Amino acid sequence: MHKWLWIQKQKKKETQPPREYVKIHGTSEVFSANMHANLEEVDGIIGGNPDVVIRHFYIEVFQVNAAVVFIKGIADRERIHEQILKSIMLHYRQASSEEKSKPVSPNKMKDAIKNLVLTVSDVKEVKNIEECIMNIFIGETALFIEGSDTVLILGTKDWPSRSIEEPISEATVRGSREGFVENVLVNISLIRRRIRDPNLKMTNYTIGRRSQTPIVVMHMKDITNEKLLDEVKTRIESIDIDQVPESGIIEQLMEDDFLSPFPQILATERPDKVAQALLEGRVVVLVDGTPFVLVMPMTIISILQSPEDYYERFFVGTLIRFMRIGAAFISLFAPSLYVALVSFHPGLIPSDLVISIAASREGVPFPSIVEALMMEVTIELLREAGVRLPKPIGQTVGIVGGLVIGEAAVSAGLVSAMMVIVVAVTAVSSFALPQYGVGIALRILRFGMMLSAAFLGLFGIMMFAMIITIHLVKLKSFGVEYTAPLVPYQFRDWKDALLRSPYRELTRRPDMLKPKESIRMKDRTSKWKGE
Repeated sequence: MHKWLWIQKQKKKETQPPREYVKIHGTSEVFSANMHANLEEVDGIIGGNPDVVIRHFYIEVFQVNAAVVFIKGIADRERIHEQILKSIMLHYRQASSEEKSKPVSPNKMKDAIKNLVLTVSDVKEVKNIEECIMNIFIGETALFIEGSDTVLILGTKDWPSRSIEEPISEATVRGSREGFVENVLVNISLIRRRIRDPNLKMTNYTIGRRSQTPIVVMHMKDITNEKLLDEVKTRIESIDIDQVPESGIIEQLMEDDFLSPFPQILATERPDKVAQALLEGRVVVLVDGTPFVLVMPMTIISILQSPEDYYERFFVGTLIRFMRIGAAFISLFAPSLYVALVSFHPGLIPSDLVISIAASREGVPFPSIVEALMMEVTIELLREAGVRLPKPIGQTVGIVGGLVIGEAAVSAGLVSAMMVIVVAVTAVSSFALPQYGVGIALRILRFGMMLSAAFLGLFGIMMFAMIITIHLVKLKSFGVEYTAPLVPYQFRDWKDALLRSPYRELTRRPDMLKPKESIRMKDRTSKWKGE
């Protein structure tokens, strides 16, 4: 019994967070009027690190000690020197002897420094030790003054960040070449630049017990449905995790069905795409440290849409969308149809084509399903290798590797030439979809479709397609049906679903989002002549 109690006690100790962790997170301790005690408390938590700077100085006019605490590398040292230390020291050095002899209370002294001396634009007071330390960790500077039980937090953030460049994962044909970066403040400014509306509202969150990652939820106050906004906020507030390294973690923790291969939250690097989503009534989540912004809810129609569809004339956008629909079907069904027709239903193939396929398969020792799996796995390996290798080498490996391996496999008699053509067309089609996550989902389902075709032929393909359809109909994204506006039937939204109607016809926001304000453009159905 004693041994069991000792084991349980040790387990309890192991599950408890360390003392430093408890002190930083969840503490309600406040500062005292003793500056040295306050500095010792802060130094005991974050001190001992080479990047933490505690700079003491003396304010002669008040005859009190003061100190600033900041972290090198994420705080702007030039701003600290010019707008804080230099401002205080030079200002009070020029003070008259009468001013120096006047006794001043700590609160008046603090207010004088805050309102008359400091030239930093962002200044706030904090009393809680945890809040002070968290602000220091994000690049702010803490100003301690002897006799004051509050600390001034001064805006000196200077995070190193990448310059604004064209998005890598979403190539731009026509439109803005700007893409999001890893700095959430820069990303907010890119959206603000496109939506100059006071109804654009933001809610700040801090997720991650240890990483303390800033997260911003954006919506249009007069457009976004309140139930959708509340659902997004509820799911974010329920997240309790140590670290948020990328927005993909938030996506996985917020999605409705984590077992579904289809993404239920749209991730994009394009500010114009995010601005358009906000004006439709969607909710946007920005995570500091990643250029990928989350847009919710997402529907299956989002797979086919791209900002360029609206920048071109309507028949161009419609044609491109039909091509994307065809590419999605080819990516999912082409290998399985080849396997089913060759193995089970050769009578459905035209006679000349049957002879050509039979000639190309002469000498191939494997059945068609083995051929398909071998080539698909090879293509996936080449694709993954091309992503991981440096860009010049990766492109070479992807192109040359595919050609060499395909030609060598045909010459060796391991696969047929027709199989190589089918796999190549399938691989090219998967890249035609604007959403990378959906392409991955189709690549996963493609293997299941091929195995179904290998066992049951066309019947297996139909059964597997029915399973996918049932899953899509049941799937939801933040209360919105994933197959909307196709199922449930919402004909008015079809203008911007499979088709891309003329822009003057797109006068209403999507009904499936239930926006507060549905009209987004004045009706221009009248003819230009006679207006």
